[in-house]
Amino acid sequence: MIRSLRLALLGYGNVGRAFARLLERKRAAFPFCIVGIRTGRRGSAHDSRGLPLDPAFGPPEASVDEFLARTRAEVLIEATPLEPATGEPAISHIRAGFTRGMHVVTANKGPIAHAYAALREEAEQAGVLFRFESTCMDGAPVFNMVRSNLPGVRILGFTGVLNSTTKIVVEAMRGGRTMAEGVEQARRLGIAEADASFDIDGWDSAAKTAALANVLMDARVTPMDVERRGIGRLTPERVMELAAKRKTVCLVSRAKLGREGIRLRVRAEVLDETDLLAAVRGTSNLLLLETDLMGAVGTVSISPTVEQTAYGLFSDLVDIARSI
Repeated sequence: MIRSLRLALLGYGNVGRAFARLLERKRAAFPFCIVGIRTGRRGSAHDSRGLPLDPAFGPPEASVDEFLARTRAEVLIEATPLEPATGEPAISHIRAGFTRGMHVVTANKGPIAHAYAALREEAEQAGVLFRFESTCMDGAPVFNMVRSNLPGVRILGFTGVLNSTTKIVVEAMRGGRTMAEGVEQARRLGIAEADASFDIDGWDSAAKTAALANVLMDARVTPMDVERRGIGRLTPERVMELAAKRKTVCLVSRAKLGREGIRLRVRAEVLDETDLLAAVRGTSNLLLLETDLMGAVGTVSISPTVEQTAYGLFSDLVDIARSI
């Protein structure tokens, strides 16, 4: 039987609200209860009996630590927006949870991209669990798959198409629309970063690349270590010219272990339409892992939305509940 857990949420945007809706639907079998929410703009809300989907927000506490102290929650759900250059303030949020003996689940790739090794060690020292399945593929199993189903396997590299916004933008430009119109479509779908330039300039993909390398290959890098070239200079004319040749553009993440270490890059690549990497359209994502024992294995997420990202948070939460 799954034990009841009290949750504190940092961030209540598209993902946070989808997560709250999912908890409502699954509460009979999974008795998790959100007792506190802190947002960047609307303030904070608290109720030890559980908050509704649309809580009444009041003034925020002076600090995240004060918020966590007031909630007396057992698990922190960190769902604030990405800050790709430093991973803050999400890293500090996670550490505040560890300090209070809280298990932590995050959907924010920044901390994993910037400070995974340190955070992993701090969680172990605090005797708490730290999970982050939603950070790179909208909840599709990647980290849990490797941890649970690939014992003894060494990851030698990976290739992925991991940013949905750029795919939506390229498809819009294939139809003659502008980059701005493509970005607006991605915003309507709820998949663009709060600052869409993070998608277009490749920072989102660089953060995911660093996060994957840190967890799967113990790379101990940051997004700044990823060679990066986004799609910012791409034009509708160029995209349509390629389409006439049955080619397209994809923002591809690559990692490879070599004699001189791990090389990481994110680049807009021209691919044949029949290329496996070009086959994932819309919001779909693909990740191929190169391993020493299993050859190439992969995960595909078909047309995920924020509901799948929310499910990644939920699956991590269930894993914690079963492990404590």
